[in-house]
Amino acid sequence: MKRLFRMFSLPNGFIFLFLAVGFLIFLFYSQQLVESRNKPTTISMAVPVKPDKLKTFPPSHQQPSKEAVEMDVLKNLIAWPSTPLLPINLSWNDTSDPAHSSFTVLPKRGGGQWCVGDELEVLIQIYNFQGKPKKSGGDVLLARLHSPSLLAGVAGKVVDHLNGSYSALFPLLWEGNVQVEVILVHSSEAVTVLQQVSRLQPYRIFFRSLFRSGPLTESTLCNVYIDAPQEQLCNYTDLYTGEPWFCYKPKKLSCDARVTHAMGGFKKNISRREEMLFQRGINLKVSIPPSSRYNISVHPRVQEQTKRTSNIVRKEPSGYYYHGVWRPLDGTKLQQFNSSKAASQCLRRKVLHLFGDSTIRQWFEYLISSFSDLKKFDLHTSQQAGPLMALDYTNNIMVTYRCHGPPIRFANVPVSQLRYIANELDHIDGGPNTAIVIGIWSHFSTFPVDVYIRRLQSIRKAVVRLLSRAPDTLVVIRTANPKALTVYETLTNSDWYSIQRDKLLREVFKGLNVRLVDAWDMVLAHHLPHNLHPQPPIIKNMIDLLLSYICPPPKDKTRENQPKRLG
Repeated sequence: MKRLFRMFSLPNGFIFLFLAVGFLIFLFYSQQLVESRNKPTTISMAVPVKPDKLKTFPPSHQQPSKEAVEMDVLKNLIAWPSTPLLPINLSWNDTSDPAHSSFTVLPKRGGGQWCVGDELEVLIQIYNFQGKPKKSGGDVLLARLHSPSLLAGVAGKVVDHLNGSYSALFPLLWEGNVQVEVILVHSSEAVTVLQQVSRLQPYRIFFRSLFRSGPLTESTLCNVYIDAPQEQLCNYTDLYTGEPWFCYKPKKLSCDARVTHAMGGFKKNISRREEMLFQRGINLKVSIPPSSRYNISVHPRVQEQTKRTSNIVRKEPSGYYYHGVWRPLDGTKLQQFNSSKAASQCLRRKVLHLFGDSTIRQWFEYLISSFSDLKKFDLHTSQQAGPLMALDYTNNIMVTYRCHGPPIRFANVPVSQLRYIANELDHIDGGPNTAIVIGIWSHFSTFPVDVYIRRLQSIRKAVVRLLSRAPDTLVVIRTANPKALTVYETLTNSDWYSIQRDKLLREVFKGLNVRLVDAWDMVLAHHLPHNLHPQPPIIKNMIDLLLSYICPPPKDKTRENQPKRLG
């Protein structure tokens, strides 16, 4: 007993007591750790912050992700020249006027006659409605060179000199008389309005979902982002791609009772004075007149002629029309498939999957209407949203169409059929008998550009996974295209928005072993009016190009004709 007492006496007793207490604490927390490891893990999905508070980079103590760094690079890629601030007492007399503006075909460098292989340069000067020259850039211009009698045309490259003047550059690719066309899509002041709308009204298009349980139904608003407490929302963020989507919770039904998705409406919120900047036939997609002759005669190529180009950096067109037929400039030999037999022979024993918006569904509709052997199989689905399927039993051909995931402005899409392209690609085996077409751009125009970039990044990852497991799979990307514009179309899907999405699409897929159908150049270079859904002659050329990718002609032993990587 005395020995025990001496053990607890200071200092030895104090040390013993301290060790005993420490051992008990260790046992307690060890048990807690074991129990916590046996508990199921729960993931809490947080409601995203407002777009104006979004940050590309995480806190400074974390390393930014590859996608976050890329997002900043991509945003810089689509930076637009500065446009004028709009005063409260804005007068449209001070804005860009296509009627007072003009363009001039510059003389050939070095003199002499124009020949195939030369480059034509046009100088464009923008004036306001008072006939005074503009002193700043930022206008949206489109240009093409064409020969109506030859059904020939090529898109031009427009360069902004930031002082009210612009250059349009064209390669001379065929002989004969050619003429220039320049179109003012938007004034720089109109771009200011579009920038403001994008910044202040990024969710001006909204959506609805129907919830149903037995006879009880409810409808609530949905969007990529909703400014509301988390407990008021149903969170439908995709677990695989991370794509966010939210709906207000129904009052009486659960979030699991959601059955359909549909466009809800559009909030138009610009002033009458601002709306004057978008007048058809006046300052919205109107041709600019030439200051002098705007057509020239192009002569045959001179032997040993060197290609003459300006010192302005330009993007080469992807192709041109001649006698109404598209001629790619990337080495692809376009074949014309004018009969069901030719198309069936190309697609024999193949599967063609089409993913995207209505501009891709248009390809499905063209295929079944043009090739009689391909019959639509009734899946009892919506003609607008699909999914759709067509079969050629004799030749063992299957063509499918599926719309991309939200945001998509279709009516009453069943939630069970509302799927993301990346997830669908992960369920495709791929291989030499599989071709995939992706077209996704139009429905993202009204949303913050981050939303579109994130979607493209997730699709690209899925394409990389697909090509890794099945390198022989053909993947084709359809770009955006210019369209007819009204005030509504401008605020929701202007060519200015499409130009930015088009640049992003090309850059994100740059370097991958995918092929490109350059719908932008194919619509701009054609003589038919611009349309969201291009007219049949343009679609035929797009389909012929697609089938030429699927069924390339035999390789020329003297010249390799391997598919080129995009970019």
